[in-house]
Amino acid sequence: MTNALKKLAGAALALSLAAGGAYAQQVLFWSTQARPVEETQKMRDQVLKGFDGPVDYQVAEDGPWLTRLQAELQAGSGTIGVLGGLHGDFSTVGANLVDLSAVDIGQAKVNEVYKKLGMLGTGEQKYLPWMQATFLMAANKQALQYLPAGVDLNKITYDQLIEWAKNIAENTGSPKLGFPAGPKGLKHRFFEGFLYPSYTGSMVTKFRSPEAETAWNKFKELWQYTNPNSTNYAFMQEPLLTGEVWIAFDHVARLADAFNQKPDDFVAFPAPAGPAGRGFMPVVAGVAIPMTSPDVDKAKALVAYMLKPETQIATLKATNFFPVIDVKLPDDMPASVKAFSVAIAAMTGAPDALPALLPMGLGDLGGKFNQIYSDSFERIVLGGEDVHGVLEEQAAALKAIIDQAKAPCWAPDKPSEGACPVE
Repeated sequence: MTNALKKLAGAALALSLAAGGAYAQQVLFWSTQARPVEETQKMRDQVLKGFDGPVDYQVAEDGPWLTRLQAELQAGSGTIGVLGGLHGDFSTVGANLVDLSAVDIGQAKVNEVYKKLGMLGTGEQKYLPWMQATFLMAANKQALQYLPAGVDLNKITYDQLIEWAKNIAENTGSPKLGFPAGPKGLKHRFFEGFLYPSYTGSMVTKFRSPEAETAWNKFKELWQYTNPNSTNYAFMQEPLLTGEVWIAFDHVARLADAFNQKPDDFVAFPAPAGPAGRGFMPVVAGVAIPMTSPDVDKAKALVAYMLKPETQIATLKATNFFPVIDVKLPDDMPASVKAFSVAIAAMTGAPDALPALLPMGLGDLGGKFNQIYSDSFERIVLGGEDVHGVLEEQAAALKAIIDQAKAPCWAPDKPSEGACPVE
């Protein structure tokens, strides 16, 4: 253990002792989430005020968050009671987290897909899901008349989406599918977390597989019916509102204004499914308890509190992250929240749901990782280059990034010892 870590752990312990008995009764909630000042204050004033006992909600960037946690773990004692973070925040400290399998969450029905993620590949519940955000599809209700016969929006496939987009283009005289393919659009997240998993069951390992070639060829089919202005789009809510686009994919935060301004004009629905499942990219935050928590029983009570329906709703209002349990939302929620919560529940709870986590373990190479997918799109779809040849070249670049970062695989790829393989 380094001197710096020893000093940090010692300082934390000294602070706890110096504060006296009243402070010791507080639960320190150490979190990487709700970091903006307004959100942090709402967590304290609105979300945690109903807990039976004082809670000290403190936030930190990922690096300092992990440094303090590791210092306390190595010291064998500490002041952190409960941890809040994304899935990736917990992935490196799983062995030092309390099993939450026996935490009493009452009648709350937690999303099973996310609950399994919280096991971190073990037989224990290393963290419990806390809140979520993701990407969705949205459509102008004018588009529904061209939906292929018998298609259920909640169960739509990529082939059905292509047929739907084709119907609209042929009947209206212009392509009305929209995609955030502009310089500031989140197109890379679509390829990483939606298209690839849906066709390959993978994000990294099967990057250049025959199934990946099929995925790109399918997207080329879809692109025929995509508004060419998509290469300028960053937020899809704007072209939806103008009517330039009738069907769109984007992050929920980048669709919200359309639903809030014209709530009667739009519907939200899950991302499409492919042969390998309904790939989607959740931004999953969880709550966990470190082995060094000073009062594990009180910490477990706080974890249970975070999953109460009223707490989940308060968290949504405070952070714009959605519940991870089945909950009826009050009538005063924004139109976007009402529409998205139903679509998110349908997508994450679908029998073929296939979550693809945000890339992990890449450090400052994350941007280069994302660029691999964006460049592949530009070369294959916009440039018309040979799919097989592009994927062979890009796979070599992807492997170099993964190897440099020594990043092990993350879902949907199978866990790996060492750097995630690119087959």
